Amino acid sequence: MIARYTRPEMGHVWSEENRYAQWREVELAASEALAEIGEVPADAAAKLREHSSFTVDRILEIEREVKHDVIAFTTAIAESMAAAGHADASRWFHYGLTSNDVVDTAQALLVKQASALLIAGLERLMDALKRRAFEFKDTVQIGRTHGVHAEPITFGLKIALWYDEARRNLGRLRDAAEEMRAGKISGAVGTFGHIGPEAEERICAKLGLNPAPIASQVISRDRHAHYVSTLALLCALCEKIALEVRHLQRTEVREAEEPFSAGQKGSSAMPHKRNPVTSEQICGLARVVRANVQTAFENIALWHERDISHSSAERVILPDSTILTDYLLAKTLWLVDGMQVYPDRMKRNLDSTQGLVFSGQVLLDLAAAGMLREEAYKVVQGHAMHAWQNEVSFRHLIESDPRVRQHVTTDQIAQAFSLDRHMKNVDAIFRRVFAEYR
Repeated sequence: MIARYTRPEMGHVWSEENRYAQWREVELAASEALAEIGEVPADAAAKLREHSSFTVDRILEIEREVKHDVIAFTTAIAESMAAAGHADASRWFHYGLTSNDVVDTAQALLVKQASALLIAGLERLMDALKRRAFEFKDTVQIGRTHGVHAEPITFGLKIALWYDEARRNLGRLRDAAEEMRAGKISGAVGTFGHIGPEAEERICAKLGLNPAPIASQVISRDRHAHYVSTLALLCALCEKIALEVRHLQRTEVREAEEPFSAGQKGSSAMPHKRNPVTSEQICGLARVVRANVQTAFENIALWHERDISHSSAERVILPDSTILTDYLLAKTLWLVDGMQVYPDRMKRNLDSTQGLVFSGQVLLDLAAAGMLREEAYKVVQGHAMHAWQNEVSFRHLIESDPRVRQHVTTDQIAQAFSLDRHMKNVDAIFRRVFAEYR
């Protein structure tokens, strides 16, 4: 992923330095576990832990010649042991392992590191969503369906909906991360031909991983597809929030907008512009993560016990997907935290149709009072269409209709147009979403 969208901590996780460091941890855990069961000399394992080292530049230099990254890595380690005067101990480095034992198991460590950052980022976003949901719990806003005014809601309910989705995504992310916390040291075709299951269990325990119950040369890629799918769902939530802000920031709406900092410029040609550029960026980058899901699913089917068609793709989609998800979580947190909200404009927009948004309650009240529903619908819709086309008060038309007055009183009509009546269950919804709220 390009530096523009890479935050430092997540960038470090996927750096070549850290990747090779995790390869080394897998190799050392293997040497030490094998030493514990008597298959590797204990002093050799200790020397490998103390003296083995590498430089990325040297590994890449060797790889240019041998065209194999794991061999380049083990060669660089052997050189470091020789330089430290312990060349003989290097015989026990990578002992009994195939390359993918190291690569797949180390990849689990990298994903574990990345997932910890993502979980923390999502939890921070949830904290912000919760805070702002309560801030605007009773801030009345028009709800829209098909982009058209529907019935009143509150802005806090909109944010609470985002929080509820975020909570489900947190559960999905934890589950997917746990599923990825799997290692394998079972050899070239998964049969433990050179070291046994006990050694694998010890190695994985040292690394904080679970041994895959069964593997070919690779851990089955359904886990990876599930993980990338989960990241795509999480980014879809970020996009959902950003898309809403983009609509609310439109000049004709102007109910909320993303932060606009001092000195920021919106357009090279139009000094008045305050464009939702971060929200648009979130929407655009979410597409990239979503596109990676297809590649992750295509990585599931491999030839026999392994080919490497998945390998090159994963070198792109796993770093890119986690890096972008991390970036989008941070940007969405910034957006939610600093979002400018305009309650007066919300109320003005709600009132702009002169009571039309209460038509549903008028319909129900007339039916409850004895008017046949079909007749009530015809009466209410007729007045609604007249009010819409002529920009007059819908409530006045309802109050002036003798057919309506035969069934409901002035007080009952007033109740039909009451915001409090529409908002009476907001607290109940918040109690459902936020269990600690009373």
